[in-house]
Amino acid sequence: MAHEMTKKQAVMRMIGFGAASAAVFGAIFHFANPITEIFSRGGFYAALPIATVFLVSYVHGSFASNLWTALGINAKQPAKTLQPTAAKRPEVRATLNA
Repeated sequence: MAHEMTKKQAVMRMIGFGAASAAVFGAIFHFANPITEIFSRGGFYAALPIATVFLVSYVHGSFASNLWTALGINAKQPAKTLQPTAAKRPEVRATLNA
């Protein structure tokens, strides 16, 4: 991660994405019938359900990520190990067993 987020930043982003997530879910459920009519028109409109799924996934995923960060739960970082210097392998020679 290029930038470490403080808990305060994570809480503020969590609140923002949480409100956005609630708004998106609320709008989808409130306008379910018009949305269904638009999505079922076919043609170009067939791409709108996919775009909606990407929108919901992004907003809700960002909320969940910031929630975990605000709670102090982070992914385990891989251990930094020293790279051993490679030993020079002996040169392979062709031999004839006669």
